[in-house]
Amino acid sequence: MIKRNLIIPFLLFFCLIPARAQEKKQEAGLKREVTLYNPYKPSLSDVKKRSFLPEMNDTLKVTPDFHYEVNTEPFMPAYTVSPIKAAALLSDPLPKLYKSFINVGLGNYLTPLAEISITNERSKKGAIGLYARHFSSNGYVELPINRKGFAGYMDNDASVFGKKFFRNNVFESSLDFAQKTRYAYGYDPAAPSSYSPAKKDIRRGYSSAGAKASLSSLTLDSTNFSYKFEVFYNYLSTLSRLYQHNAGFKGMMAKSYNGFYIGSGIDYEFFKHNDTIFNKTGFGIASISPFIKKRTEQWNFKIGFQAVYDEYIGSAFHFYPDINFGFNVVPKYVSFFAGLSGKLEKNDPVKMFSENPYLRSDEFLFTQQSTDHSLIVTTGLKGNTGLGANYLASVKYSLIKNMLFYYTMDYPALLMMGNTFDAMAEDVNLLQVHGEVSGVVTDKISYNGNINLYKYTLTNSSFAWNMPNWDAKLGLTYNLRDKILIGIDLSGIGARKFGVINPDIFKVPPLYNFGAPAHINLDLRAEYRYSKILSLWTKLDNISYNRNYEWAFYPSQRLLFMLGFTYSL
Repeated sequence: MIKRNLIIPFLLFFCLIPARAQEKKQEAGLKREVTLYNPYKPSLSDVKKRSFLPEMNDTLKVTPDFHYEVNTEPFMPAYTVSPIKAAALLSDPLPKLYKSFINVGLGNYLTPLAEISITNERSKKGAIGLYARHFSSNGYVELPINRKGFAGYMDNDASVFGKKFFRNNVFESSLDFAQKTRYAYGYDPAAPSSYSPAKKDIRRGYSSAGAKASLSSLTLDSTNFSYKFEVFYNYLSTLSRLYQHNAGFKGMMAKSYNGFYIGSGIDYEFFKHNDTIFNKTGFGIASISPFIKKRTEQWNFKIGFQAVYDEYIGSAFHFYPDINFGFNVVPKYVSFFAGLSGKLEKNDPVKMFSENPYLRSDEFLFTQQSTDHSLIVTTGLKGNTGLGANYLASVKYSLIKNMLFYYTMDYPALLMMGNTFDAMAEDVNLLQVHGEVSGVVTDKISYNGNINLYKYTLTNSSFAWNMPNWDAKLGLTYNLRDKILIGIDLSGIGARKFGVINPDIFKVPPLYNFGAPAHINLDLRAEYRYSKILSLWTKLDNISYNRNYEWAFYPSQRLLFMLGFTYSL
């Protein structure tokens, strides 16, 4: 306490000393002067302002630590059982089928056309129907002998057919009738002017009636056993009162086994003719054709053969290979195929008449030996161009025995039977190059075309009579909403040689030929579908710059115009 009392007065003394000195200086009269040469202007110098955000680095780390528990309890929702309604079936999406179809037309040369088809509606039990067609012509054509010949013809066809569907197979049957009539009007220019036979003297043709029945399997799975068996009978008679009975049996069986498709076909045909043609009870042709094949997405093959015993004219046994192979070079665009095969072609009256309807109408039609295609080698390419077109190109080489070539005789007036044809059998090597293409240009325009080139090498003759060295066809179709349809077909056939024999043994040469030039033909057709049941159509055929000769001395009809309609009930 004493110390504090001494220190405080001492400090106060030292503080008052400077104040006293200051007062003494001021009292001495100190003076200061300041001279200003310019007015005073306060200013601040430029500086950069620094701006920054504070950095916040939290060095404290917090690790969460959760502890929880879940206690499950079953949830039992309330529900009510209600029946499911039956699914409603939609209407049949298939288009409506009409029970009948009628097509009627008429053209120049007095050419009528009538066609009718009657069937039941769509049924799961079966089908039954009738089809009939008549097409004929009554026109005359200008002959090389400066007069007209009757170039009429008539085709009649009729069929009554039916189907019965069962659980695993289908039964089919039909009754068929066909009649073909032609007139041998192509007289030789050397025939006397007085030769003018009646129509009945130059009429050629045949009638046939028959029946067939078949039973085939309905298998949706290719691994199941599949089959088809057919029996048939046909009676054929010519205008010269010659006849032929033909009956037979055909069968095919196949089944998939270990990835391979194995099967076989078996055929038998029996023939019986007039006793004046063959002095025997009849003869038959039997064949069997086993095979094995397999197909994948990349390749396919077939290996088989056909064994045929033929006693139609004489007796002969034939063996034909049946081998095919193919693979995809570029899938969907380029596919290669090759084959080795053969076949026996019966030269019966129906086949020969379809080739040449102006043949002799005597026993000649029933006594021609079968044509033996002993070997057929085929190779080619097929696929899609990628531009909406499909194509096929192939080369085929055939070794053929007893191929028929038809020739006519000079001076037909001596026989008073019109200008008819006979046949001569030849051994032939035939090379054929084939090409075809089809596709669409737009959704309204489509096209198709094909061409064939032929090269015949005969054993005894220099020419393949009446066989062209090429033929071709090109077609265009325009479809406007299935309402207006227009078609154009351009076809052509190459030059040919016709064979003619002089019956006079003292005339030379005994066999001569003359040629027919290449022929180009244009056909036009159009249809207007007024409704689904009625349409009108017209066609214009045989538009060409020169007259076509179907056979020696047989000029064909030229421009044919037809107009007609179709109606469905």
